[in-house]
Amino acid sequence: MVSIPESHRDILEGKNFAYIATLMKDGSPQVTPVWIDLDGDTILFNTAEGRMKQKNLDRDGRVSIAVHDAANPYRYIQVRGAVEAKQFEGAEAHIDRMAKKYMDLDSYPYRNAAEKRVIYRIRPERIQTMN
Repeated sequence: MVSIPESHRDILEGKNFAYIATLMKDGSPQVTPVWIDLDGDTILFNTAEGRMKQKNLDRDGRVSIAVHDAANPYRYIQVRGAVEAKQFEGAEAHIDRMAKKYMDLDSYPYRNAAEKRVIYRIRPERIQTMN
């Protein structure tokens, strides 16, 4: 695992949307905007089971994530890595923390009782930055 550089950690910690690329069955890319979180150098994102990115990651755990600084779109970080873990425990509380970070709301407003939330933990393997 490689470390997130201190020079760009603020982009991942800030209120910046990430774009996550996963691989479809035929090898073509699929990109989705997501909210992200950091746990040390591990990148976390939360989704619901049944979504395309979840299906893709369960089949092939390779991923690329790009995030630009909303205050300076020419400053960005790209992380290529792989799923380190998939966890259901704590996923509901995590999506509430993400709603606080991105929407300043105490709970996720689009919660659907029929959905099962899941957290993916991404282990960085290669990092590219631009200032």
